[in-house]
Amino acid sequence: MSANYARQLRYFFSSQEFSDGLRTTLAILVPGLVLGLLGRLETGVAMSVGALCVSLTDTPGPPLHKRNGGLAAVALTGLMALLTGLVQPYPWLLGALVVAVSFWLTMLLVYGNRAGAVGTAGLLVMILMLDKPLPPSQVLSNAGLVVAGGVWYLALALALNRLRPYREAQQALGEAVLAVAGFLRLKAEFYRTGTNLEADYRRLVAQQVRVSEKQDVVRELLFKTRQLVSESSDTGRRLVLTFVDLVDLYEQVTITSYDYAELHRRFEADGLLDAFASEIDALAAELERVGFAIQGNYTYRPARPDLLAGLNQLKARLDAFEAAPAQTGSVLPLRKILVNLRNLTTRLQSMQGYFAEAAAPLLTLQANGPTGLDLDRFVAHQQFTLRQLTGQLTMRSGIFRHALRMLVASLIGFIITEMLAGYHGYWVLMTITYMLKPAFSLTKQRNAQRILGTLLGGILGAVMLWLISDRLVLLALMVGFMIVSFSFARLNYLITVTFMTPFVLILFSFLGEGYVRVVQERIFDTVLGCGIAFAVGYLLFPRWESEQLQGFLRPVLRANLEYLRTLQQALLGSPVALLDYKLARKEVYVTSANLGAAFQRMLSEPRTKQRHPAEVHEFVVLNHILAANVAAITSALLAGEIRPTLSATDLKALRQAQQQLRRGLLRLGETNLPEEPQAPALPPAPTPETDDAQLGEQLEFIHKLSGDINRVTETVAGQGEQAG
Repeated sequence: MSANYARQLRYFFSSQEFSDGLRTTLAILVPGLVLGLLGRLETGVAMSVGALCVSLTDTPGPPLHKRNGGLAAVALTGLMALLTGLVQPYPWLLGALVVAVSFWLTMLLVYGNRAGAVGTAGLLVMILMLDKPLPPSQVLSNAGLVVAGGVWYLALALALNRLRPYREAQQALGEAVLAVAGFLRLKAEFYRTGTNLEADYRRLVAQQVRVSEKQDVVRELLFKTRQLVSESSDTGRRLVLTFVDLVDLYEQVTITSYDYAELHRRFEADGLLDAFASEIDALAAELERVGFAIQGNYTYRPARPDLLAGLNQLKARLDAFEAAPAQTGSVLPLRKILVNLRNLTTRLQSMQGYFAEAAAPLLTLQANGPTGLDLDRFVAHQQFTLRQLTGQLTMRSGIFRHALRMLVASLIGFIITEMLAGYHGYWVLMTITYMLKPAFSLTKQRNAQRILGTLLGGILGAVMLWLISDRLVLLALMVGFMIVSFSFARLNYLITVTFMTPFVLILFSFLGEGYVRVVQERIFDTVLGCGIAFAVGYLLFPRWESEQLQGFLRPVLRANLEYLRTLQQALLGSPVALLDYKLARKEVYVTSANLGAAFQRMLSEPRTKQRHPAEVHEFVVLNHILAANVAAITSALLAGEIRPTLSATDLKALRQAQQQLRRGLLRLGETNLPEEPQAPALPPAPTPETDDAQLGEQLEFIHKLSGDINRVTETVAGQGEQAG
């Protein structure tokens, strides 16, 4: 336990989140402290507000995107500070501004999460200035200070990035490696004695979502940053090559999918499955060491120099088991697992090789970058057009509904705070802004975390202020609380709020306010804001995940249909470009993760709003098994491990599998189906020596899986029609 705790601590202190928390704390504190010491605290606070707001846009991504997002936030926060200051004396105009801004800045989510963060920055500036009336002569200068604070934060972030150009990519890649290691550990659980397979699949789906998110971040950082893709330094090439091998290794992990219930029935009593679980755990531990080394930017030293030694021992044990007189059944499934583990180990050894001292000769540039692939095709490119925005102004749009909810919730919050005339009434609107999310499940989760975190943090802060009177000690505690709070902003919102509350209390105590009153106001305003956000999210234009599932099911079926076509092409001996295969594989991974995330959100919603959760879970599991089996055959074909042979029976099974997926798409209302290809001419019939009966069994299993997926799709589609 202590070793795991130490590992988690090391992981945290070398993570991107901790780096971001440290930078944000520094950027916010410096203006306030420096100018406060010079007797200009109000000026410092205004600059700190600008720095805080612009920091919201500083999420992982290419430097160009971060710069553009930061500049947009600087301009928007300055404009909002100016407008809010001008209309501050006129309550009706101020209310109209709150309503209009809440709607239109929320609509910026149309352009992606970073644009949404820019909108949140603008909202936050407006909210923080609601209780800060200024004389007309100071409005412009105050807006200038907010802009100066934003520029200060952006300059600091870009300067640190220029000083350490690879650091963010290393941290993101390290986190992606650790996520795959976690996925591999969960795969080991499928072989444990007495395991609960249904619970294993649920955890696996949740981890698959995490792996997809981490890999998307790395793709954005690496493939959209030309400095990393095309430059001649070993560091940039090593990062790209490692990520490409990581995705291939992840494929090797996913293709190890079998009938685990049958495996346990046949082999559990002999202890073989536990031996496989232990070996998989050992490989996951070594992969974690690679991830820690990349993320922490230190020299990688393997704990097991010979990764194949354990597999060789496992093979010897399997041979002895097969040769035992009492053994009559086939151990072919276990041998296939062993082969997959060897392939996985080969990928892991390749990744290890990039960090060895003699790795430089391996890191040679090829035509389109270190991998020889057109990496630009692996990332989506965001466009910013007015049509994108106006096209979402319909009740069919989830973002439009969310913007309307934000408008109504902000209006209610503004009216109530004006009536109550609370000293820190802006806390209500701030709570609404952070609590109200597009998905009700997220709103519900955030509300619970916010209230609990505020209560815990309020108690912690009050105790600190009651026991400690030394201002330097309190300042040190406040800085520590800020670092923890900002570091966990993307990891654990409960921890963020728990540590944010005491640093706010300490800050107000420095400004001369009684902490007891501040605690009472913060708890009251938090509960009020959460109540408004929860009620509006539940009652106003709700769009439950069960009503949107078809929008996630269709891409999954389309991706698997394309995957099956790629497999058919390879089996017929037609050339399959490696790039096309990897793009098809990426689409399967991404769409499956999106569906898994939607399924998890649905389970967090009220039970009365869930539709066929068991069937949706079955679809997720069947889709995972189908993709694993298709990948197992296709990757073996492309690697030359098996020869492309396809009998008439095999082709029929493969084509029927595709037809089942097409039927599922039609049942879901898909109108843009690709044309079904004509039946291809088969190559000459294989001789008995080359006929692969095992391949035929795999293709028949794929056919059966596709039929099961179509069956479940009909059930889920039926509920969708009823809901509509």
